[in-house]
Amino acid sequence: MKYGVVIFPSKKLQDIANSYRKRYDTKYSFIPPHITIKSSFEATEEELTTIVGRVRQAASNVQPFLINVTKAKSFQPANNTIYLKVEAAPELDMLYQALHGEGTHKTDVEYAFSPHITIAQELSNDEHLDVMGQLTNLNVDHQEKVDRIHLLYQLEDGVWTVYETFRLGAE
Repeated sequence: MKYGVVIFPSKKLQDIANSYRKRYDTKYSFIPPHITIKSSFEATEEELTTIVGRVRQAASNVQPFLINVTKAKSFQPANNTIYLKVEAAPELDMLYQALHGEGTHKTDVEYAFSPHITIAQELSNDEHLDVMGQLTNLNVDHQEKVDRIHLLYQLEDGVWTVYETFRLGAE
C-alpha cells in the first residue's frame, strides 16, 4: 500500500488553494490541499508499526510553528506545476530530515525539498503560461500555525485518506 506524510493547512488556506485547484489540478478530487513532508512510498502492513513510530517520533521532536504562504510560483522548466510558496522554516526542514533519514522508508526524491501547496499541475505549456500570467500578481500573504502532521494512505480508487494524525511536540 502507498503511504505519505503531509500537513493540511487551515480551511481558509485550503479554500484559497481550491479556488484554483478545481480548475487546474488533475489531483483535485484525490487529496485536499497539503504540504508534502514525505512523498508517497510503498510499505507493507507489517512495516506500519515501525512507520507510525518514526512519524510519531519526528512529530514529538518538533514544536508547533508558523508557516508563511506568500505567492504563486512555478516549477518550470522542470515541470508545469504551479504552487503557493511556503516560506522555508527550520521546523519544516527538521520534519523532512527526520522522515527521510537513515532507517526510514526510501522515497524517490526527484527534487530538493521545496515546501509548497500545489494549485495546478499537468498543464500544457500554453495553459501554464496563461495561468501563471493570471497569478503573477497574486499576493496571498497568509500566516498560520502548524501543530500536527498526518500519515496518509492511498485507497484503491486513488483517493488519499488519513491513517493517523500526530500532534507536534507531543509524546
